[in-house]
Amino acid sequence: MKKLAIIPAYNEEGSILKTVKDLRENAPDFDYIIINDCSTDDTQRICESHRLHVVNLPVNLGIGGGVQTGYQYAKTHDYDIAVQFDGDGQHNAKFLDAMAKKLVDEDLDMVIGSRYIEKKGFQSSGLRRLGIRYFSWLIRKMTGQTITDPTSGMRICNRDVIEIYANDYPRDYPEPESVTTILKAGKKVREMPVEMNERSAGVSSISPRKSIYYMVKVSLAVLMAGKR
Repeated sequence: MKKLAIIPAYNEEGSILKTVKDLRENAPDFDYIIINDCSTDDTQRICESHRLHVVNLPVNLGIGGGVQTGYQYAKTHDYDIAVQFDGDGQHNAKFLDAMAKKLVDEDLDMVIGSRYIEKKGFQSSGLRRLGIRYFSWLIRKMTGQTITDPTSGMRICNRDVIEIYANDYPRDYPEPESVTTILKAGKKVREMPVEMNERSAGVSSISPRKSIYYMVKVSLAVLMAGKR
């Protein structure tokens, strides 16, 4: 099976080489593609000088547009499986083979790597954990299914979901909305425990100032996705 790791990257000069090294050493069966979202730092230069596999976007599309570009790449190049894999060093490639095996063996459409099943590794801040529990509750109300880590970007999926996301993907703060959409479409989604790291470099796109906007925007998006 052809397997692809989609690495969205915006200003990840301090961690992109470490991310690719982790994939090469711990998930060698996965190809990878870096979607450089018009970074303003040295991300593009580093990717090109080290001959990494990269698509350089001409304008900044945000996380949703970057990830959708990765899914379009997966669809165009006929991949069977695709996984989102953050470029900031938070995800661990050692879990990818097990996630892919669960996806195939259990005939699932998506497997989400969750920090909150075994509660090992970096658990995020207390405020963010509160927000994650809220979105988990909201998604359960909309779909009837419990997702313990609805903001996890470490998600592996099959061809059907690749097709869906290549055609339509939320633009910003996309994880809770996009998983709600898949659940409402009747797709089979399960979680499995993973360990994540604290961001090794760079800055999160969700600043304290943006937190209220994030909660309101994503709540409305999940509600609308749940009504479809």
